[in-house]
Amino acid sequence: MAKQEDDFKKVISHAKEYGYVFQSSEIYDGLSAVYDYAQNGAELKKNIREYWWKAMVQLNDNIVGLDAAIFMHPTTWKASGHVDAFSDPLIDNKDSNKRYRADVLVEDHVAKIEAKIEKEVKKAAKRFGDAFDKEQFLITNQRVVDYQEKVTTILKRLGKSLEEEDLADVKKLIEELEIACPMSGSKNWTDVKQFNLMFGTKLGASAETAMDLYLRPETAQGIFVNFLNVQKTSRMKIPFGIAQTGKAFRNEIVARQFIFRMREFEQMELQFFIKPGSQKEWYEKWKENRMKWHMSLGLGEDNYRFHDHEKLAHYADAATDIEFRFPFGFKELEGIHSRTDFDLTKHQEFSGKKLQYFDTEENKNYVPYVVETSIGLDRMFLAVFSNALQEEELENGTTRTVLKLPAVLAPTKAAIFPLVKKDGLPELAHEIIDDLKWDFNVIYDQKDAVGRRYRRQDANGTPFCITVDHQSLEDKTVTIRHRDTMEQQRVAISELKSIIHKEVDMKSWLMKM
Repeated sequence: MAKQEDDFKKVISHAKEYGYVFQSSEIYDGLSAVYDYAQNGAELKKNIREYWWKAMVQLNDNIVGLDAAIFMHPTTWKASGHVDAFSDPLIDNKDSNKRYRADVLVEDHVAKIEAKIEKEVKKAAKRFGDAFDKEQFLITNQRVVDYQEKVTTILKRLGKSLEEEDLADVKKLIEELEIACPMSGSKNWTDVKQFNLMFGTKLGASAETAMDLYLRPETAQGIFVNFLNVQKTSRMKIPFGIAQTGKAFRNEIVARQFIFRMREFEQMELQFFIKPGSQKEWYEKWKENRMKWHMSLGLGEDNYRFHDHEKLAHYADAATDIEFRFPFGFKELEGIHSRTDFDLTKHQEFSGKKLQYFDTEENKNYVPYVVETSIGLDRMFLAVFSNALQEEELENGTTRTVLKLPAVLAPTKAAIFPLVKKDGLPELAHEIIDDLKWDFNVIYDQKDAVGRRYRRQDANGTPFCITVDHQSLEDKTVTIRHRDTMEQQRVAISELKSIIHKEVDMKSWLMKM
């Protein structure tokens, strides 16, 4: 656990030092759980969003996009159940006066048991080498089997207690597991209470006439209330989907873990409308599709897993999370839910307006069912960034810090260096930039020795470094260096565009799906 914490501190520090993420309002001592995306972070975030949008909308002829407003009529949130049921179970420690999410305390306890399983697997893999069969080991090693049974028992009980809103049993579970306050080590807990997560605000010119509103806690409802508008104006036939990216807001009392859990965050969601009765089939299809999207980025198959929900939300008949191995353990990255017809039916009931689809093949109206995929853009950013940050030992005994971002997502695709700051080399370097910048985000760097510039761009995640030297003036060739391999090649300036394009083109990456 100490190594995990150390690794995570390095991620946070690197994100600030290299212009990816800053603490919001830092000159005023910051605002808890609110962050700003800096110059490189804004580019990385944009590239992740575009990679998702191209895969979900542009490449599917039965999915269209939407950009709904953050403010919505307050009855929206009554209909969706957020006013009455959008809350977290919170518990206070009486000695430290710190507040925690009760379910997260239990999940963190489970994560420690899972870490023990992982440790046993690594030890066995080292002992048996190529002959090691992980699947067989997991079901035959008694210690591992006991750990897994313990995990299953705890999660099932937690899910049942939360589903039945038996908060007393949640507290009892925390006490039985002897979970201590991470800050003080105290086990002196209050009762568990529910806390609504929505931010309230006002709309109107005066306090007397202002309407009570909420900042949206999710983007999905903007899709549901626009279902018929989109379906009719685009003449979509079921099955079809509506996708959206945008900000959402939750008053997280226990916001933590950097950008993993924030009060202002961005979601990338798809609501896929289908015939009632076909939800199981589409649920499985979207599970497969979304995992393929993640795999296309090459972050490592072992870093992903599905985690089926023990406790289903009130609107779902099936739900799973795609979990990612963050520096602090496996946590939810994306949710896939079979939402049935709950949302459209509720909005139909509360608005008095029909939200039904006329099926010409069956010659009847019905309220469609929905399968949802919802991924946190900020969490995806953290997954990509933390996975990419590596310390490498080189053959000469030195080490380098390198941010091995997928080239398709990297904020800057190439850095162009003049070997020296004279003899016309800077001018030729700028000519190359002026040509490449129409197609790629590129930068000019002339400070320090070339070796230091390489290291700086490695740590910044730049896939290519291009050095202009005196030979470049004679034969119009340059040295191009690859970040991951540090291999250097002499190539014609005229070839640079095609070389870079081959490595960063979204088509070649998405074709891996």
